[in-house]
Amino acid sequence: MSPAERRALLGDQVIAHIHDVVDQAPEPTSEVVEGLRRIFTQPLGSAPASPAAAAEAA
Repeated sequence: MSPAERRALLGDQVIAHIHDVVDQAPEPTSEVVEGLRRIFTQPLGSAPASPAAAAEAA
């Protein structure tokens, strides 16, 4: 769906409300970021070592 189609379907007020809600959301924790990083880098494989664990192993 293109932005123009989304705007036509939802309307400017709804889109503005969505942006406001997203802007108010807290930043993700480091645990959430690390979990997402593992999912996106190797969705079917083993989790890569965290930067801290890699530094300790070196």
